[in-house]
Amino acid sequence: MREPLTREPAADLVLPRPSGPVLPAGATVGSFLNFPMSSTASALSSSVAETKPMTSSSVRDLIERELAGLIAVRHDLHQHPELSYQETRTSQVVQTELRRLGIAFKAGLAKGTGVLAYLPPTDPARADAPSIGLRADMDALPILENTAKPYASRTPGVMHACGHDGHTTILLGAARILAALPHRPRGVHFVFQPAEEGGAGGEAMCDDGVLDGTVLGPRIQHMYGLHGWPTLPVGLVASRPGPLFAATDDVVVTIKGEQAHAAYPHFGRDPILCLAQCIVSLQQLVARNSSPFENVVCSMTVVQGGTANNVIPRQAEFHGTIRTLTPGARTLAKKRFFEIVEGIAAAHACSAHIDWQEGYPVTFNDPALTAQWFDTARAALGADRVLDLPEPTMGGEDFAFFAQRVPSSYFVLGLRRPGETNPPTLHQPEFDFNDDALATGIETFVALATR
Repeated sequence: MREPLTREPAADLVLPRPSGPVLPAGATVGSFLNFPMSSTASALSSSVAETKPMTSSSVRDLIERELAGLIAVRHDLHQHPELSYQETRTSQVVQTELRRLGIAFKAGLAKGTGVLAYLPPTDPARADAPSIGLRADMDALPILENTAKPYASRTPGVMHACGHDGHTTILLGAARILAALPHRPRGVHFVFQPAEEGGAGGEAMCDDGVLDGTVLGPRIQHMYGLHGWPTLPVGLVASRPGPLFAATDDVVVTIKGEQAHAAYPHFGRDPILCLAQCIVSLQQLVARNSSPFENVVCSMTVVQGGTANNVIPRQAEFHGTIRTLTPGARTLAKKRFFEIVEGIAAAHACSAHIDWQEGYPVTFNDPALTAQWFDTARAALGADRVLDLPEPTMGGEDFAFFAQRVPSSYFVLGLRRPGETNPPTLHQPEFDFNDDALATGIETFVALATR
């Protein structure tokens, strides 16, 4: 089981200020304060009536004006990656931008680095109505970067190999556009979440009350999130109703036998032979135990045991991951895993200790909300830029914790550049978020917030 998350008190509420940017005391955000200030607000007053919703082309023009500054933000974040629950500088960058925009926020959430911001609707009569939430994750990975980009990571062994620098920038860009709009039909919460990469930061944000209206603003009625997708062409978005990302459970199995000379195996109890049979037999979870219409992955990925060619060791162990898309498949996989391993261990006169580590639940897209997402995205981007995914992915996402609590919809954002046939993918040292995808992500978020 995952270790319980400890909570730290959130920082004081920061209310909107009419003045210019204010840097938090002690903050060091490098060149961030030199990024161009938004010109959106002045452009709006002369081009759009106060009560008239923005058209897609108008929003697109506004995004275009902001892109240079937002790309600078993304590159700055990329240069300064931070691991799960260590996103102090990233959180400061987010807070500084929110201050610049005059958006109220609460910092210090989810063990200290999470930020929740709220932008009310322009109609005061709707101020207490439930809002929608837009989410971005902020953490990086313990990977040594190999991109040779001029803005490559300055922190050895840590890089943004999953595109969270792009996600955070997109959400800041959506905040820029929405803050300047003369008409917002509903309130919008901006959820800047730490620790998606194994730290369950989404769960920590939920446990701290970001959804229920006790932290800032009214309760969140629906949640939306996105993830950059290296194999999808840039300019496109895609989603599907129902399961989108898998539940992710990890396991460590220790097999104990009796040590012996390799020439005299009958004097011992061989844990390696037992381990080998366990790994092979566990594939019946997929082949013979689960329905052929259920998606189940059972991958054993680490094997350790023995130190000498002529010694049967006393102990061996293996690690792996089990991925499922339904609660029933998840329950069955765990039950059969224990039965298979313990049964084989007993047959070999060995013992087995199974450390089952429950991970993220299934990321489930609410069907009705996802249908609305398709309608909104097609209206904003054009039907030819919105794809229906034929199948889910067996990767995991802690956006699942939001989706467990409120109807939610998650989508993927194309990153593949024209002409690329084998682009670096997520969690590879050569991966870099495609700046050309920022505008599409921002436009989709803005369309969802203003539909």
